Amino acid sequence: MKIRRFFGKDMREALSQVKAELGSDAVIMSNRKVADGIELVAAYDKEPEAKLFTPKASPQAAAKTPGQKAVPSLSEIIGDDGPDSLKALLEKQHGGNNGVASPAQPNQPMTANAKHANEIASHLDFSEAFIDDVEAQQSSHEPVRQNAFPEHQASSMDDTPVTQSAELAQIKEELASLRDVLQYQVADLMEAKNKRQKPVHQYLITRLTDMGLSNALAKQLISYTPSHYNERDAWVYLLNLLANRINVTGNDILSAQGAVALVGPTGTGKTTTVAKLAARYAQKYGAESVAMITIDTYRIAAYEQLATYGKIIGCTVRKAQTSEELADLLFQLRHKRLVLIDTAGFSQRDSRLIKQIRQFDNGQMPNVKKYLVAQANTQYPALQRIIQAYDDIELSGCIFTKLDECYSLGEVLSAAVEYQLPVSYVTDGQKVPEDIKIAEAKSLVSAAAKLYKKYGLNHTSGNNAIKTA
Repeated sequence: MKIRRFFGKDMREALSQVKAELGSDAVIMSNRKVADGIELVAAYDKEPEAKLFTPKASPQAAAKTPGQKAVPSLSEIIGDDGPDSLKALLEKQHGGNNGVASPAQPNQPMTANAKHANEIASHLDFSEAFIDDVEAQQSSHEPVRQNAFPEHQASSMDDTPVTQSAELAQIKEELASLRDVLQYQVADLMEAKNKRQKPVHQYLITRLTDMGLSNALAKQLISYTPSHYNERDAWVYLLNLLANRINVTGNDILSAQGAVALVGPTGTGKTTTVAKLAARYAQKYGAESVAMITIDTYRIAAYEQLATYGKIIGCTVRKAQTSEELADLLFQLRHKRLVLIDTAGFSQRDSRLIKQIRQFDNGQMPNVKKYLVAQANTQYPALQRIIQAYDDIELSGCIFTKLDECYSLGEVLSAAVEYQLPVSYVTDGQKVPEDIKIAEAKSLVSAAAKLYKKYGLNHTSGNNAIKTA
């Protein structure tokens, strides 16, 4: 038994090659779609005696016993006007194999070619589902791969099959995409329903989010608003409710004693805020009662800037490069009522930030209160990352700086409420020590509402035209 491959631009041409090369005793093993056309795998028992083919039946075939059914040859399957359809071809071959004599029928002798054909055909799947699947794949111009032999025989000639895990992953990805689309549609329908049922509440949610509050906090505040309130009364109620949610610490730094460290990302004004607090404390208790320490060894002239403020105020200024030096300085300055520590500014994604935070927890350091310094005009997602970067340390409060540069104040208020971060002070300028104030909840909410009214609302009198190149 030998196997050969034939290539043709279509099924008729490939079958013609098989007929011309191997004769009528050839058996079609498998077929598949290739780049240039059709590939057929045919088997034959012996070399053909001649490459001549006569479409008419031979005298030997005509002399067979009338009641005996022989194995259909390739000539009988296709003939000169044989079918181009693979389904019709396989059906004819399958029907011929069903009529092949078996050892259980001793009155019907079987030729050697028929025996080999039966052995090969026993491994083939000629079911209707299989035939329909083959034609469907050919009609869609996709590669067709049929295993004519068991896996151990066909592994050398078949391509690597697509793994089931890849198909499952693709199905899961499609289902996830459909789920997202459905969730979006359902959420849109629910929002439209709420707008019809509670139009005032939906309008106020939009105003709160435009003011800078997160959508989750806005919905939470709306849920406590009485449904019978009109738009104006509900807005006032919401602002008061927001003010009650903001936790303020009062004048806790300037009225207490001990060591206080200001931490935060770069450019938030930590050094200037330290100088403002030191000047206010010196005005109240005297310059000898306050000291300043900087551990900022990364920024150029960081110590010189703080030392200049110290000369103006008249207080002590020191520099520490390691946690051991910081512990020693805090021990030397233990007689001071207040020691303010200025830290280096790092991005919340910088690994050096964690190293600096650990300087306060080395076991030798006395208790140091940490206050987060953040710009009031920071984006809400950035505020979230900044606060999360300091999850490992206990923050006593926060200080919001640069209120004079804000066009929206709702973002920092929303972050303070959601993360339950107390607000201690706010700064609104560069003057030392004038531009620092004790945080008041109602003042912050009022400032946020005024900024929204001035910059957040869609004013028809403004020039809203988009500039193009």
